[in-house]
Amino acid sequence: MYQIDTNFRKLVLVCTNERHDGRECCADKGSAELHQKIKFAVAAADPKIRVSKSGCLDRCSTGPTVVIMPDNIWLGRVQEQDIPELVKLITS
Repeated sequence: MYQIDTNFRKLVLVCTNERHDGRECCADKGSAELHQKIKFAVAAADPKIRVSKSGCLDRCSTGPTVVIMPDNIWLGRVQEQDIPELVKLITS
């Protein structure tokens, strides 16, 4: 194992977890589409921030969930209309 150098100053995780057993999940709340929209908006504002899909973050009832690292900011019920405010928060 070895440490990998990165050019990213922050990492944003968007839960896109799917469940096929009827339990609540972020994917059922449009998180895959939300991930794409956040990814493009953040890339336009600051290409040194990485936006990635995530598996379950264990916040299914308040999803879609977005986590901003290393700030350790957890956001729930994120919707498309939140993206401008989210971009400001991420890039600050």
